[in-house]
Amino acid sequence: MKIFLYYIGKPKDAPANAIAADFLGRAARYSPCEMREIKPERFDPWERHPTARKIFCDPAGKAMDSVAFANVVSKAEMEGRDLLFLIGGHDGLPAGWAARADALLSLSAMTFPHELARAMLAEQIYRAFAILRGHPYPR
Repeated sequence: MKIFLYYIGKPKDAPANAIAADFLGRAARYSPCEMREIKPERFDPWERHPTARKIFCDPAGKAMDSVAFANVVSKAEMEGRDLLFLIGGHDGLPAGWAARADALLSLSAMTFPHELARAMLAEQIYRAFAILRGHPYPR
C-alpha cells in the first residue's frame, strides 16, 4: 500500500508545508507516502492510479473521527490497495471529480486554508498508523 496526498494550488505557506511534510515523513515509517501539487488539466487520478481508493476532501463529505479514519487506512492495508487523497484548490474540486471519487471526506465544517488542510490531513494519516500500531502518539 502507498499513500498519495495530492493537492491543487501552489504551496505558499512554508510553516504549514513543513508540518505536512513532517507528518507524512513520520507516516512513511509505515507506508510509502508521496505529497505533491497536481494540475487537473494535466493529471487524471483514475488513469494514473486506477486501483487506488480515491478519497477527496470536500465540505459535503463524510466527517470521521480519528478511529474511523484509521479503519479506512486499515482496510486499505488489508486489501493491499493504495490510498489517494486529494485536496481541491481555491474553487474546490474540478468539475465532475467529486461524483467519481470513491469517498468524500470532510475535515471540518469550518473553512481552512488549503495548506493547513494538508497539514491536518497529513497528521491524521500519521495518527491512523499510530492508532493501528499501538503507538503512544494518539493518546
